Amino acid sequence: MSALTLPGRTLADALWPRTSASQTSAQQAVRFVVLALVGSVLMTVASKIQVPFFPVPMNLGTFAVMAISAAYGSRLAVATMLVFLAEGALGLPVFVGTPEKGIGLAYMLGGTGGYLAGYVVAAFIVGYVAERVGPTSVLKLGAAMLVADAVLFALGIAWLGMLFGWDKPILEWGLYPFIYGDLAKIALAACGVPAVWALISRIKG
Repeated sequence: MSALTLPGRTLADALWPRTSASQTSAQQAVRFVVLALVGSVLMTVASKIQVPFFPVPMNLGTFAVMAISAAYGSRLAVATMLVFLAEGALGLPVFVGTPEKGIGLAYMLGGTGGYLAGYVVAAFIVGYVAERVGPTSVLKLGAAMLVADAVLFALGIAWLGMLFGWDKPILEWGLYPFIYGDLAKIALAACGVPAVWALISRIKG
């Protein structure tokens, strides 16, 4: 059995092995930081691919969260989301609608705030499952992504309710318009990670 078929390994481990006999702790730290920064860049790109909607823009952020988390595992995925949020908090235009609709903490405390916090929780859920089931199970990864997405939406809706008031059509704003789109993004992420893993396995023999 090759290293690429061992359960519990992540796609990131296959692309850039986490440990080796010659790898120092400093090199491992560099690997961690580089992958987190790359992930944050991918999050930014995905967040900018959007379909305008009020009060929460529709974008590919959810897809990126799920795919990155399944590829990275929990620790690295959570770190990636925290880097992404830190970049936004510092005023970098990494979120959907920035800088046009504001930047920094002022933007993060707006309508998208709960969803942004949900990214971190979703990253942990999907990454945790991916570490344990491996990157080849479409059904298990998909199930983890569905649970993570439900938690993400729960946080997003709760924040919208507190921000705008529960007398407003919160579910119409922050849930119903996104259901089918998110299901499609989850399906793509759940199938995409195993597909990339299979491709790497063939290339590396």
